[in-house]
Amino acid sequence: MEQTSDKREPSAELLSVLDNYTEPAILLSLDYRILGANGAYRALYGDATVKKQRLCYEVSHGYRVPCDQAGETCPLKNALATGQAQRVLHLHHTPNGEEHVDVETLPIKNSDGRIIYLIEVLRHIKVASSSGGAHLVGRSPRFNTMLEMIARVAPSAINVLLLGESGTGKELVAQAIHEASPRAKAPLVPLECSGLSEALFESELFGHEKGAFTGAVTSKPGLIESAAGGTLFLDEVGDIPLSLQVKLLRLLETATFRRVGSLEPRKADFRLICATHRDLKAMVVEGTFRQDLYFRIASFPITLPALRERKEDIPLLVETILKRIHGENTLKVDAEAMACIVKFGFTGNIRELRNILEWASLMADGDTIMAAHLPEEVCGADAVSTGAEHAFGGANEVVSLETLEANYLKWVLVRHKGGKRALAKKLGLSERTLYRKLERLSEE
Repeated sequence: MEQTSDKREPSAELLSVLDNYTEPAILLSLDYRILGANGAYRALYGDATVKKQRLCYEVSHGYRVPCDQAGETCPLKNALATGQAQRVLHLHHTPNGEEHVDVETLPIKNSDGRIIYLIEVLRHIKVASSSGGAHLVGRSPRFNTMLEMIARVAPSAINVLLLGESGTGKELVAQAIHEASPRAKAPLVPLECSGLSEALFESELFGHEKGAFTGAVTSKPGLIESAAGGTLFLDEVGDIPLSLQVKLLRLLETATFRRVGSLEPRKADFRLICATHRDLKAMVVEGTFRQDLYFRIASFPITLPALRERKEDIPLLVETILKRIHGENTLKVDAEAMACIVKFGFTGNIRELRNILEWASLMADGDTIMAAHLPEEVCGADAVSTGAEHAFGGANEVVSLETLEANYLKWVLVRHKGGKRALAKKLGLSERTLYRKLERLSEE
């Protein structure tokens, strides 16, 4: 659909439409110029941007060319091409730093059906950050695709199924969806489904009445009641046995339940988010997961990327995790150690990365994590040689024998996995001599 730019100034009536939006909103010409803005946008970016009629891609990205020419999806161009509203998630430069923004572009047409202006609404994603200040942290394409799905589904009431390997952060994503939903003021209630017996599953989920079974000395509300008005998160839903799946299906179909030991039906009011590392479609084919239940819980599936699929995010995640471990007294990671971490396969994903950083934090005596401080499997032989260079003072550095021995002892303590007796034997020392040297080392 070919469009030509309207050179007339927009009417005051049209500009006033922007104030109907609580989020930052701007009026754009067909050639990307910012012609007007609402109060929320002016409060964030100031009036100068509008007065100078700056280009939207210049303000948001610092680009000299439109987004599509810089390798990104341009909602304005797509709106012009289709005549329809367009929505995309971008990383924008803002006065608060780089932020994830859900951009919605709406075409404004004249009486002939020709697009003459566009309104762009900017919804800042508070549950994610490209600098470590939120639940979800990242900036890679795979991360942003996932985040766009979260932004689209969160305001709805639809059931969500989170798919991905163990350790990818499914509970954090569930929390992000809940906090961005209309139910955010009510609780998010999690239930780990792995290993639950039928009796325990029913008691935990539905609650029970006094005397319903041996040990039920008082009545107890279940998690469904605890989640009233909020979100129920069923983690590892693929581990629910077939005999229990029908009970969950009945709950979802009728939106009612009964406590164990009661005949009184109760109304359920929750938004459901499920998560699993299993292939539920394959389980349906195998007959180990009910097809009707699958279609109930998988209304909106979101696949979480494995850490090895978003390696660009690893340095940012390392920085964020170290801050969460140590607060403001954050350890640094040198270039060689970071290269080892980025190269690592991470079968355990973000959970494994945190474990590695906790290990390295304990092994590092100074303020810097080096390759020698990482678990051996992270760097392998390369880490040993790199660590040895640090221990020996560097290839071109001459140090005293006393310093060399101290550095070597620090290095070997990181690499040696056995006890002090075995280490003394390997070093050709008595155990008493080794302890004396280590005691002197600790006093330095």
